Amino acid sequence: MALEGHLIVSVQAPQGSPLRDPSVIAAMAEASLANGAIGVRLESPEHIGAVRRRCPEALIVGLWKRVHSDSSVYITPGWEEIRAVWAAGADIVAMDATSRVRPGGEDLAGLIGRAQLDLGAPLMADVDSVDNGLQAAYLGCRWVGTTLFGYTEATAELRPPAWDLLPQLRQRLPEETSLICEGGIASADQAARALAAGADAVVVGTAITGVDLQVASYVDRMAAGC
Repeated sequence: MALEGHLIVSVQAPQGSPLRDPSVIAAMAEASLANGAIGVRLESPEHIGAVRRRCPEALIVGLWKRVHSDSSVYITPGWEEIRAVWAAGADIVAMDATSRVRPGGEDLAGLIGRAQLDLGAPLMADVDSVDNGLQAAYLGCRWVGTTLFGYTEATAELRPPAWDLLPQLRQRLPEETSLICEGGIASADQAARALAAGADAVVVGTAITGVDLQVASYVDRMAAGC
């Protein structure tokens, strides 16, 4: 599927939110697709399955956030999560592809190879740097996304969107590797800027579907006064 110039909507909701109901997630995904999004990015096998049933033709980027005590990696961190996301109906499996130590000491290269050989699953590498993006592409990830820029220990002082990463990655990634801008995109103008900077497609979440965070930010700002 040609990604160039298209929008992918991240349809997720935090733990405890009434929006986290699979039927609500599926409805928001359907609305996103009906209004021109090329695909959706979904968290958890349960939500992936719900959207696949409701929108059988949807392009689904799937992941599973799981916290482990021995690692800060939480986006599809291991083999169990990769297999479950793929089995639930994802077309692309998104995973943390940073250089951080993974839970149980699992090896990134081994996980990518196993996903390709055992499942035939295309992978999206969520990265935080140019070097990690290039390494993920070398290992076989079909998409590279700037998802974790500003969210890892090495980039904690930086704030997304990853404007500086996009042109560097576009220049150095293989031509066949799709570059995805994800993280911090808060307006249509910023999405257009990401495309101009070299992204093939843009993922937007909170600014479109993040009702919980959006409402809280309005309330907090208004309470703080002028």
